[in-house]
Formats: sequence, structure tokens, C-alpha cells
Amino acid sequence: MRLTTYSDYALRMLMYLALKEDRLATIAEIAASYDISSNHLMKVAHQLGVAGYVETVRGRGGGLRLAKQPETIRLADVVRYTEPDMAIASCFQPLDVPCAIGSCCVLRSALAKARDAFMNVLEGYTLTDLVRPRARLAGLLGIPDAA
Repeated sequence: MRLTTYSDYALRMLMYLALKEDRLATIAEIAASYDISSNHLMKVAHQLGVAGYVETVRGRGGGLRLAKQPETIRLADVVRYTEPDMAIASCFQPLDVPCAIGSCCVLRSALAKARDAFMNVLEGYTLTDLVRPRARLAGLLGIPDAA
């Protein structure tokens, strides 16, 4: 199972904002810290705002901040929101491609259990868990006073 770059960027953005706490961060600042595309992050920020994870403050001195407390943001919920589907093989919804062995396939069942186990592990983590090594993460990302 592999997450899309979109989900990866969404999780990274949420981690960055959790480290900033109530202080605003810009897309350019986050992109520079992770050395990733600000154009991609702009799309991610918009969708995280639509989902209610991120609040945007417009105008001079504006930026982004978390719209929820980090301990309430479950990784599984973010992944479900950012992944277009969890079809890890062509026989899963929404693809549902016909298969010659579909009527007795054990592979589909095994893959479904693996996908469910993956999501069950993510259910046990919140954004707070991801930023536990606060000082070290903040230092690596160049965020002052996040300890």
C-alpha cells in the first residue's frame, strides 16, 4: 500500500501547523521547510480548509493554522479524506474490474484484510502523536520557539 503524494503533503502540512501551535504559517514557509512544491501545497491547504482541518487568514500577515486541536485529528480520518480511494487492486471499488477468478479469489480477501489492518493502525494515531518529538522536529523544520 502506498499513499499518494497528496496525502503525504497533507500530513506534513498538518504536522507543521501543529508545531506552530496558534501562530500562522504561510504555504511558502511550509514548502521551504520541507523542500517541496508550494503549488502542490496550495491545493492541499485549500482541501484541508474545506475539510475543516485548516483555517486560513487572508490579507497581509495572513497564513494558515490548525482549525482543530491536534489531539482530535486522527491520521486515519485524514488519509480517508485525502486518498481518492482505497482500491489497492483493480478488483476493489470504485474500479471493480471483472476478473476471471473473482468468484473464488482469496487474494482479494487477503488484500482487503491488509488494507483494513493498515487503516486500523492509523486509527490509533493522532496529529499530537506525530509531533511528540517537538523540539527536534521544530529544529529540523526551522520553526523557532516550538518547544
